[in-house]
Amino acid sequence: MPTPETAGPWTVRGIDRDELPDVAEVVLAAMIAPELPEEVGARLRHFPERNGYGRILAAVDEHGAIVGSTRSHAFDMALPGGVRRVAGVTGVGVWPTRRRQGVLSALMRRQLADLRSTGEHYAALWASESGIYGRYGFGLAVTEVQGAIDLHHAGLRADAPRDPGLWVELERPEAARAPVEEVFGRVARTQLGRFARDQAWWDRLLKDDPAERGGKGPLRVSVVQGADGPVGYALHRAERRWSVHGSRSVLHVQEAVALTPAAHTALYEHLFSFDLITRVEFDWLAQDDPLEHLVLDHQSLETTLVDSLWVRLVDVPAALSERTYAVPFEAVLEVTDRYAPWNAGTWHVKGGPDGAQVDTTEAAPDVSLDVSHLGAAHLGQRPLLGPLRAGLISEHTPGTVTRLDTALSRSDPAICGLIF
Repeated sequence: MPTPETAGPWTVRGIDRDELPDVAEVVLAAMIAPELPEEVGARLRHFPERNGYGRILAAVDEHGAIVGSTRSHAFDMALPGGVRRVAGVTGVGVWPTRRRQGVLSALMRRQLADLRSTGEHYAALWASESGIYGRYGFGLAVTEVQGAIDLHHAGLRADAPRDPGLWVELERPEAARAPVEEVFGRVARTQLGRFARDQAWWDRLLKDDPAERGGKGPLRVSVVQGADGPVGYALHRAERRWSVHGSRSVLHVQEAVALTPAAHTALYEHLFSFDLITRVEFDWLAQDDPLEHLVLDHQSLETTLVDSLWVRLVDVPAALSERTYAVPFEAVLEVTDRYAPWNAGTWHVKGGPDGAQVDTTEAAPDVSLDVSHLGAAHLGQRPLLGPLRAGLISEHTPGTVTRLDTALSRSDPAICGLIF
């Protein structure tokens, strides 16, 4: 367990397994969850140490009561430059009567220091409130798409790639688990923002408890098969709705993944073919998902941009040095970092398609920026030109931000697709 650290009237420390209910009490209250710790007792009893209580920090007040908590998963996530270890921050909460007293600040400082000490160069999270995490050095890095289409507009283009050697099987989750894991495992190695899922994550995703269906039907899995094995799948539930005019039922697609263009076509045509379904809604799609290009009536596809991953560079020189860059780039960056002071300073960055070298320097900076802006730009989806125009970044050498944006850019938008 990490060494306790005093922070104001409380101590930030790790926890023991028997303190999980007290942590849960804080987090559930902070997140206005509809459960009490004793009502999720089974989940607490089976909490894993590797990604569970062993990565929890608690803020304890002068009376020994837990008043705040944060936790992280240990993910292997696809980033520019390859798969890297990323701390997936979650379970963040402060007891309501202790808000705005520095509890979360103390927890964040300690968590970042612990991550750095174990060699984790990145952290990421889904923000329940977007106004909170920028101050702790996280930047919004990924925007994903929620999509929907009414089926009378859902035909695909005649020239969409179709392979007569592919077919689709409709399965229950337990029967489809092996092909689903196989397909996702291949995608997760290269699609930015995806993280490798262990058995516990698949247990969670494929769980079909009637009490958690939210008025929808049982979880089903559509698997696209080919001569050499599975090449795509979708996880979905049907929501039965009726009116005086007949069925108005909706198919809710939790996840749709495919390995080839023809597999995407086969998967979408299958999802648009269910009897009684009049509308299909997708929880998460990447901004470059093929559906937008495959559907015949482009305007019929309803899309909503949704904030997803916020990224934090825990170790700036390490993160920038192991990233790849679209074009050769060299500049001096002055970085501010209130919560991870080891990052604050002036860094000479020289990089290209094969990686980079990052060193401290006393040279005059070309750009001055906060670590949160580097996190937002790290996956190549959100340019720094916007913060520059907003006056949040200072450019001392004209044109540097444009050159940095070009070097950081990626043509493949990231997607995480799973709130952790």
